Amino acid sequence: MHIAVAGNIGSGKTTLTKMLASHYGWTPRYEPVDFNPYLSDFYEDMERWSFNLQIYFLNRRFRDVVEITGSTDVTVQDRTIYEDAIFAGNLHDMGLMSSRDFDNYSDLFELMMSLVKKPDLLVYLRSSIPTLISQIQKRGRDYEKSIRIDYLSGLNDKYEEWISGFKGNVLTVDVDRIKFGDRPEDFDKVSDMIDAQLYGLFK
Repeated sequence: MHIAVAGNIGSGKTTLTKMLASHYGWTPRYEPVDFNPYLSDFYEDMERWSFNLQIYFLNRRFRDVVEITGSTDVTVQDRTIYEDAIFAGNLHDMGLMSSRDFDNYSDLFELMMSLVKKPDLLVYLRSSIPTLISQIQKRGRDYEKSIRIDYLSGLNDKYEEWISGFKGNVLTVDVDRIKFGDRPEDFDKVSDMIDAQLYGLFK
């Protein structure tokens, strides 16, 4: 079984992935952020490194999906391959990725998507910009200090557009209201909702 956690930068994907893996005994699959050779350069010069960054992420996420599909474990994944196109599209809209590079990226993405199976459950973390900024500042990653507000805002808009048209089993969590990382009772709410979606159990 494949459970995926989706959401903008700072929405709490990694935190929730860790908590779900611990709670259910699922195998976690984390986003390869700390090992990305392009990330620091990207935040310093987004236009120069946008294509390189997105191809790196797309490659890693496709590899992850292939491995998850071939595994017998119940896997909970921190960020999906679908979201990669959200980031690429946002960079293109902002003029930070050329149309030539974006078309090249999009052709590769569509080919990969024709081979990808949807997760059994997609947990979407919806968050406002102030909450995202607060959580990004709290975790204190040096390379995220220069993230632009318009970049985050554009991503949020694209996330909402994407999730509204996603054809699959979706559970939306309002991160502004449900503080699962800080309040045990809020995590209980999330796990109860997941139980209901996956197993039809209403506690």
